Amino acid sequence: MQNVDEHRLSAVMDIKVQLTVRLGSTQKSMRDVLEIAPGSVVKLDQPSKSPVGVYINDKLIALREVVVVEDNFAIKISSLVGEAAE
Repeated sequence: MQNVDEHRLSAVMDIKVQLTVRLGSTQKSMRDVLEIAPGSVVKLDQPSKSPVGVYINDKLIALREVVVVEDNFAIKISSLVGEAAE
């Protein structure tokens, strides 16, 4: 049975999924949105020290912190959503 499960799993391992990190959100009036121009700063509702949501295909999998690696943003994951309950 394990061999069959491994074969099924290997069949999907190369399927691409969308990984998204959501920093936060905000609500703005259409007037404010139309005033956004290069150089504008849009303040988000989430505090800067709060963990960000990590999603795969729109399903929350982790809440983690943003870090910088070689001049690129990255996320540091130490646990996944639901691990504490397992």
